[in-house]
Amino acid sequence: MKKEAMFYEKLDDKKVHCYLCPHNCVIENENVGKCSVRLNEDGKLFSTNYREVTAITVDAIEKKPLKFFREGSNILSVGTFGCNLTCAFCQNYSIAQFTDYHAHSQRITEEELVDSALNTSNNIGLAFTYNEPTIWYEYVYETAKLLKEKDSTKSVVIVTNGFINKEPLEKLLPYVDAMNIDLKGFNNEYYTEICGGRLNPVLDSIEIAAKSTHVEITTLLVTGENDNLDEIENLTKFLSNIDKTIPLHITRYFPMYKMDNPPTDLNIMYKAKEIAEKYLDRVVLGNI
Repeated sequence: MKKEAMFYEKLDDKKVHCYLCPHNCVIENENVGKCSVRLNEDGKLFSTNYREVTAITVDAIEKKPLKFFREGSNILSVGTFGCNLTCAFCQNYSIAQFTDYHAHSQRITEEELVDSALNTSNNIGLAFTYNEPTIWYEYVYETAKLLKEKDSTKSVVIVTNGFINKEPLEKLLPYVDAMNIDLKGFNNEYYTEICGGRLNPVLDSIEIAAKSTHVEITTLLVTGENDNLDEIENLTKFLSNIDKTIPLHITRYFPMYKMDNPPTDLNIMYKAKEIAEKYLDRVVLGNI
């Protein structure tokens, strides 16, 4: 389903400038941005995955992963399709990197999803996850706002790559209770060549979000790419300068999607945890 997008401006010759994320795409008529789900149609920008749900299930909060937010609870988790990054190791590539999902998704209105969250037993709220929720912005924003209006005690969780511009992030944050943000490495070359993005906008998102909501960070250590211990030390120093209580999930990589590097060496994982614990109070190893 299409809905006119937020955060864009019209340009000459029916072009549009989308400023939802730091790609800041200038999109020609009848073309899409780098996320593949924001379409310029006759000089107007549309979200093409609005209300399109490809995955919905109740998950343990720890699977987000959120280790230090409402531990032991369950949360209704939903995702759509598409992403604004192109990570070669994408864990959810079947929905994140392919966008011809309209025939395979189910259309769920904001009201229907909120009602499901409120009527699901032992459920603390809604998590937007699986693919990149920020490119589903209009639906996420409207649904999160509606959930809070109906029951302010319910939680909204965003599991994101953090590659979003400041204005849309700050508009969404008043309705968000917790975020897990992927900090994929601490090297801009890695972000550019392996992930199709840039490092600094993600660092900015972490700093902004940490001021107003519970934030946990996940870093996947990819063998031969970002498993450099000096880089891990710099990453954890950065986080500690924001707040040394920010939890860091250091996660083991396994071959996936376009990347066949061997799994992360367990010794590297343990050494990375030792280094991180010099700067951060809460460090968790994952996928080991």
